[in-house]
Amino acid sequence: MASSYKQKQRAVAAALLFLLVAHASCSTKQHKSSKQHKAHAAPIPTTPPATAPTTTPPPPSSYSSPPSGGGYPPANNGSGADSGSAGGWLNARATWYGAPNGAGPDDNGGACGFKGVNMPPFSAMTSCGNEPLFKDGKGCGSCYQIRCLAHPACSGIPETVIITDMNYYPVAPYHFDLSGTAFGAMAKDDRNDELRHAGIIDIQFKRVACQYPGLTVTFHIERGSNPNYLAVLVEYSNGDGDVVQVDLMESRAEDGEPTGVWEPMRESWGSIWRMDTRRPLQGPFSLRVTNESGKTLVADNVIPADWQPDNVYSSIVQFD
Repeated sequence: MASSYKQKQRAVAAALLFLLVAHASCSTKQHKSSKQHKAHAAPIPTTPPATAPTTTPPPPSSYSSPPSGGGYPPANNGSGADSGSAGGWLNARATWYGAPNGAGPDDNGGACGFKGVNMPPFSAMTSCGNEPLFKDGKGCGSCYQIRCLAHPACSGIPETVIITDMNYYPVAPYHFDLSGTAFGAMAKDDRNDELRHAGIIDIQFKRVACQYPGLTVTFHIERGSNPNYLAVLVEYSNGDGDVVQVDLMESRAEDGEPTGVWEPMRESWGSIWRMDTRRPLQGPFSLRVTNESGKTLVADNVIPADWQPDNVYSSIVQFD
């Protein structure tokens, strides 16, 4: 009898440990990063409950995406807070990963392909999102206001975060696995560490328009690109923030003028789009970007004929 009870205790403890690890893991895909990032969760109870938990996180595909695409409410930026679903707020859960005051991933990147997310304009206010937020990469760059109210250390003041990574182990229909910086930003003054110590908390969120003052839509040519393979990271889109399609127009070799023909690029991963050809691509290149609302933006001849991999080319255009 005693042996059976001890076996039951061990089984319960193992189940709790599995759930806590699964609930708190945010990682980039293996071919994008060799590192996996674990979020911080509350300590495991020393005494297990009489029965093991009976629920596990449902698969990400069972969740629907939050409202999006135009019509964003004005940013609230600390001007007071309503409750529940009023004002477009939805319920979610949040964890955090990486350094307490860091941007999340050790390499300051993530499954969206963005680079230097610890620096402006991201400024470490970043988050992994589960599938309804990440949207298989098409949610990359989306902006959300988040706030917490339930914990004593919560300020209740909304903070804006950007989806830059993927969360494969959600603990709720909507799960933000935040950078340590973003998680702590929801706290009252000087209580950031107290809030981070909570590990997993209930929050509220809503989609808001992205704003990159002084910046235009920018294109980063990925390493490994060559005349037959062009991979482009799209960054700093106002409004929706995300990208659902990129099209490319080449130039004629004889005079360098645009061909007038748009060719669709394929989503490589995250916010990186690629063009594969059997013949060398002919620049300069124009790029047409379409966001989730269906708005398009054309950057004429934004990538020169003598482009180089790992270079950044800024356009002179921006979404309204």
